[in-house]
Amino acid sequence: MFASRWPKHLPMHPGWLAASEVVRAESDRPEGPFTVAEVVLPARGAAWWDGRMTHNPRVMRDGARWLMFYTGSTHPFVDPRPGEEFGLADSRVIVCRSNKRIGLAIADRPEGPWHRQARPILDVRPDAFDSFLLSNAAPVRRADGTWYMLYKARASLGPCHSPYHGPMSIAAAVADNPVGPWRRVGDGPMFRPEEGELEDPFIWTSTRGIEMIAKDMTGQRCGVPRGGFRAWSPDGLVWHADAQALAHDRRLLWTDGTEQRMGAMERASYLFQDGQPTHLVAAVANGPDGIGSATRAWNVVLPLATAYAQSSRIASSGGSSPLR
Repeated sequence: MFASRWPKHLPMHPGWLAASEVVRAESDRPEGPFTVAEVVLPARGAAWWDGRMTHNPRVMRDGARWLMFYTGSTHPFVDPRPGEEFGLADSRVIVCRSNKRIGLAIADRPEGPWHRQARPILDVRPDAFDSFLLSNAAPVRRADGTWYMLYKARASLGPCHSPYHGPMSIAAAVADNPVGPWRRVGDGPMFRPEEGELEDPFIWTSTRGIEMIAKDMTGQRCGVPRGGFRAWSPDGLVWHADAQALAHDRRLLWTDGTEQRMGAMERASYLFQDGQPTHLVAAVANGPDGIGSATRAWNVVLPLATAYAQSSRIASSGGSSPLR
């Protein structure tokens, strides 16, 4: 498992923005428990575009090599110290957020070594919907060998606004090679924020094209705030809400029979084994609602119900995800 972590003396949000690092963990089974084996993408100096923060790794195999798409950022300031107030209005947070970009690291095996690209594979553009930041890459290799990627973006609103950025949108880019160059798809986002903000997309291919699950921030699309929204596209150009749009909510059913509603459920994705989805993987946090009030965050790997995991519905028609 590849995950991101940051010092516990920092608040979950926005602590990750200034001090996150990508780690590799190991387990004998998908459900864990996992043990951290190494830091994969450590801080490497403020002069690098990803020199102070690496986050949200998405790892996939591509033939004989392994690819890691990730979010990186940097800032020139002193790191926040234990006990120091550190909130969304902090200059370090604003600078780190505005410097978020999408990067790529390549390795011959999961254990590395991982070689990072010197520059982001996708950067912001002036006067566009993605002029402030780029993050949360969701890539897939298509049958013809080309690459398709969804990503999160925000527009810059200028220094006279508070906040300095606009709402989240999900856009797409394509490339012949994961290293790039990446080319934007269409004139605007694939999913516009005025129809309901989305983030944390995860995509895969199926018989009907490209499938997606993403976090529905307001619940406008799937009916549950910050629940999982299902959509699909025959070509990556036009997206349709799934007939059963709710992929998952934020409830966890523990093995002792108790149920817990999480304050946040982030970065949901599926683990595929032998072409079938067998587990739902996500980061969760406590707190009454959202990540702003969280005091603890961790990863969960949830086995899907056997009949569901062995069926092809998730890749062809889109059922919901029973969490067992």
